[in-house]
Amino acid sequence: MRIKTFVASAFAAFVVVGAIAGCSDQSTSATTTSAAPMSASAEMSMAPMSSTAVAHGAFAGLNDKKVSGTATLTAGKVELSGFSSDEGPDLHLYLAKGTSESDVSNGVALGKVAYDKASQSFEVPTGVDAAAYSDVVVHCDKAKAVFGAAELMK
Repeated sequence: MRIKTFVASAFAAFVVVGAIAGCSDQSTSATTTSAAPMSASAEMSMAPMSSTAVAHGAFAGLNDKKVSGTATLTAGKVELSGFSSDEGPDLHLYLAKGTSESDVSNGVALGKVAYDKASQSFEVPTGVDAAAYSDVVVHCDKAKAVFGAAELMK
């Protein structure tokens, strides 16, 4: 009887550890990425605004994750260019008024984002005032973890 209990406990521990590590990338877990905002000149050189752009920003990784590229907000769309992110099983893009978990929960879901596709485009839902949001956030919905964000500059 004790062996069955031990085996069941070991299996349960394995499942819990697997769920917690669901959105982590072991090869980059020791790497730390600064969440400090970039200077305006660095952002401008990375993503020159087009004539139809409302706002833009450069991605920075958060919570020891790597995210890079730029987000450009145009009329009705969020466009990503030069984008890459650490891999996660359930990555989504959000418009939010900050980068905390509660900011994401109160934000606007734009859709599933591919971690390895440099150019992506997302429709802003009808009736949403995208200019009211300050950040474009990459979030792993499964693990409830923010991977990175781009602060939108007007």
